[in-house]
Amino acid sequence: MSLIAPYAQIIQPFFLGLITSFICLLLARKVAIKVGLVDHPNARKLHQGVIPLVGGISVCLTIVSYILLHETIDPTTLTYLGCAITLTTVGAFDDKLDISYKIRIIIQAVLAGLMMFVAGLKLQHLGNLFAFGNVELGIFGLAVTVFAVIGAINAFNMVDGIDGLLGGLSIVTFSGLAFLFFDAQDMKLFEFCLIFIAALIPYVAMNLGWMGKTRKVFMGDAGSMLIGFSVIWLLLSGTQSESSSLSMRPVTALWLIALPLMDMAAIMARRIKRGDSPFKPDREHLHHICQRIGLSPTQTLIAICLLSSVFVGIGIAGEKLNISESIMFYSFMILFVGYYFTLSHIWKVTSFVRRFLTKKETYSVQKEA
Repeated sequence: MSLIAPYAQIIQPFFLGLITSFICLLLARKVAIKVGLVDHPNARKLHQGVIPLVGGISVCLTIVSYILLHETIDPTTLTYLGCAITLTTVGAFDDKLDISYKIRIIIQAVLAGLMMFVAGLKLQHLGNLFAFGNVELGIFGLAVTVFAVIGAINAFNMVDGIDGLLGGLSIVTFSGLAFLFFDAQDMKLFEFCLIFIAALIPYVAMNLGWMGKTRKVFMGDAGSMLIGFSVIWLLLSGTQSESSSLSMRPVTALWLIALPLMDMAAIMARRIKRGDSPFKPDREHLHHICQRIGLSPTQTLIAICLLSSVFVGIGIAGEKLNISESIMFYSFMILFVGYYFTLSHIWKVTSFVRRFLTKKETYSVQKEA
C-alpha cells in the first residue's frame, strides 16, 4: 500500500473516469437510438445496422465531470469547457443533420479566437526550425494559430475511418503528451491526459465490439472535433504557455500528431490537385490503402497505431536527447514528402505489394509441398 499511496491521487480519478465513461456510453446510446442520433450504412460506411454516435458525447461528459470536480474554475478552464461543450454540441448536430463544412470551420475559427484572447494560448514562436535562429511569428501568430486549430480538429476527424482507429490514435497521442507533461512535472496537464485516456478506453472497447455487437458505438464528429481541439490545446499549453514552464519544443508537437497530420495534408493536397474540394470524402486514406493491400481491419488498426507510436516515440526521443530542432523538423518534412509521394503513386505501390505477397505465398506453398 505504501507504494501505491503516492499515486492514489492519480489512480482514483483515472478509474473514476473509466467508470463514468462506461456509464455515459450505456445511457447515451439508448437516448441516441430514440432521437435518431445514429449512423446508417451506405456506399462509404460498410457497417451493419444503425450504430449510435455517442462516443464523443460520452468523452465530453467524462472530461467535463472531471474538470468540475477536480479543477479550479478560472478563465482558462472555463474557456476550455465552453469550447469543448460547443464543439461537441455542433458535432452532434452535424452527425444528425450533416452541417456544411463551411459552418463548422467558421465555428472552429471562432473558438480558436477564444483560445487566443481569453485563455492566452497562441502560437508565438516555432523554435529554431531552420537552424537560423528562433522563428518568431509576431502578428502572424494569430492567423497561424487559427490554421493550426482547424488543422488539428480536421486531422483527427479524417482518420475516423475504421473501428478503433480514432480512439487508438488518440490514446497514442495523449499517452505521448502525458509522458512529456509528467517528465516536466506539469501534473495538472498530465492528469488531464490520463482522464482523456480513461474516457477513451471504454469507447474503444465498445467500438470494437468487445462488449458485444449490440453495444457497438461510433465516435461521431462530436468526438473527433473534441479530441482534435483538446490535442491542440495541450500542445499549445506545452509549447507556448506563458503561465507555466514549457514541457516540449514546438517541433516535438509535429511528431506527436504526425500520422493524422500527414494523412490529412496529403489527402487534401491530392484533392485540390484534382480540382475537388479538400473536404470532399473519398477512400484514399491510409486505412483504406492498408485494406486494399490485403490487411484485415484488425491488422490495419494494429499497423497504423504501431506506426503512430513509432512517430510519437521519435518525437519523445528527440525531446529527451535534445536533438537539434532543425534536424527533427527536416526529418519530419522528408517523412512527409515520402508519405505524399507514396500516396500519389499508391496504385503502383499496392500492385507491387500484392505481387510480392502473392509470390511469397506461392513460395511458401511450394516449399511445404
